[in-house]
Amino acid sequence: MTEATSIGTRRHLMRGAVAGLATGVCLRMRQALAAEKMTQAQAEYRDTPNGLYSCAMCSLFEPPSACKVVEGEISKDGWCKAFALAD
Repeated sequence: MTEATSIGTRRHLMRGAVAGLATGVCLRMRQALAAEKMTQAQAEYRDTPNGLYSCAMCSLFEPPSACKVVEGEISKDGWCKAFALAD
């Protein structure tokens, strides 16, 4: 094998390794983004408030019926264990 051929082969090998690594990182980021929200069961979500505290008072609530960390439709009168009192 000549030196020019071995350098070309190493370059191809390195390019393939870098491309494979980049692909792996992108797939992991994609999975992390998809798994950002908890299911309602994981969050122990319920449609009723916890005493005086409700989703309407939570900093994670996104009116009219969504949450930054819990999947699905969320009632402003609901509550879950991710509750974070808005300032």
